[in-house]
Amino acid sequence: MTLSPRRPRRRPAPLIGSLALATGVGLAAAPAADWPGDGGRAHAATPTAAAATLVVAKDGSGNYTTVQAAVDAVPANNPSAVTISIKPGTYRETVKVPANKPHIRLAGTTSGKNDVTIVYNNASGTPKPGGGTYGTSGSATVAVEADDFQARNLQFVNDFNEAGSGITDKQAVALRTAGDRIVLDNIGAVGDQDTLLLDSAGKDKVGRVYINNAWIQGNVDFIFGRASAVIDKSAIRLVKRYDGSSGGYVAAPSTAAGKKGFLFINSNITGDVSSRSCYLGRPWHAGGDASLDPQAIVRNTDLSAAIKTTPWTDMSGFSWKDDRFAEYKNTGAGSGAASADRPQLTGAQAADYEIADWLGGWQPSS
Repeated sequence: MTLSPRRPRRRPAPLIGSLALATGVGLAAAPAADWPGDGGRAHAATPTAAAATLVVAKDGSGNYTTVQAAVDAVPANNPSAVTISIKPGTYRETVKVPANKPHIRLAGTTSGKNDVTIVYNNASGTPKPGGGTYGTSGSATVAVEADDFQARNLQFVNDFNEAGSGITDKQAVALRTAGDRIVLDNIGAVGDQDTLLLDSAGKDKVGRVYINNAWIQGNVDFIFGRASAVIDKSAIRLVKRYDGSSGGYVAAPSTAAGKKGFLFINSNITGDVSSRSCYLGRPWHAGGDASLDPQAIVRNTDLSAAIKTTPWTDMSGFSWKDDRFAEYKNTGAGSGAASADRPQLTGAQAADYEIADWLGGWQPSS
C-alpha cells in the first residue's frame, strides 16, 4: 500500500465545537432533559402519528411497551424529527427502522449507556420461522435502514450463545445501519462475532456514521461494513471466543473505491485477551468483489498489548497491502513504529484524515 502525500489545503473550523453547539450530540453525554422526555405523559392516550415524542416503557406508563411499536407509529416519509424516549429496562425484541422512516431518534431517558438495553439472540445460522436462516445482516437485533437516524443513552446487544448452539454460522449482529447521516452517541454495542455492521444502502451510496463516546465489544470482525464511519472517543473491547481462546479482528471494512472507510480516532482499544493475540483489522472484499478498496485508519488512539506487532492481516485471498490501512500517533503497549508491516501516515497526510474529511460537509444537527 502506498500513501501519497496530498496537497496542503485550508482546514475547516473545528468540528467538535460545532457538533456540541449545534445539537448537544457532541462529546459528552447530555442529561436526559436535553431530549424531549415523557413530560408527565404517563398513561396518556396513544399519540397521533405526527407526535414529536413517543414514550416507551415496559411497565405501561408510556405510550408503548415495545420499541418496535413506537417505530411503527412514526409516519412514512416523516419530514421532521421524532424522538422515541425509552424508559429504563431490558427490551427483548428485534427492531427495524425501514428506509422510509427517516429522522427517528432513540433516546434513553437517563444518561447511562446500560439503563436501556435492546437485546435479542438471532445468529446468521438461526432458522427463520418461515424457512431458511437469517443470514448475517438479518441477524441484527436493531436494523436501521433510514437516513438521519440518531441513538443515544442506550445499548444494543446480541446475546446469542455460541457455545453448544449447534449453529455453524455464528455471526450475530447487535446493530446494523444502512442509512446516511447516522449519529450514535453514548451508546453500547455488545456481542461477539460481527457486533456492529456499519453499512450503506448500496455500493454506490454514501453511508456516513458518527459514533461518539461508545462502548463497542466483540471478537471477530466486530466493526465491519462499507460505511464511511468515524469512531471517536470510544472504548473498543476485545473479548475471548466462546471456547475461551484469544484471537480476533477489530475491523473488517468493505469500503467501495473512492469512498472513506473507518476512522478510529481519540479512542482506546483493549480487551480481556492474551497479549499480542488480535489484529486491528483485515480487508473484507464482500462477495469476492475485487473492485472494493477497504480502508481503516487508526489514529491518536491508545492500543493495549492485546494488539499484534503486525496489526493488519489478509482476508479471503485479498492482501491488506493492496488496500488502505494505516496508523498515526497511536500510543500504548500495542503501538509501534513505522515499518513495511505497519504503515504510518505522515503529518501532511494526517491533515486529510480528520473527522471533518470523513463527514464531508455534514454536521450532525438536531
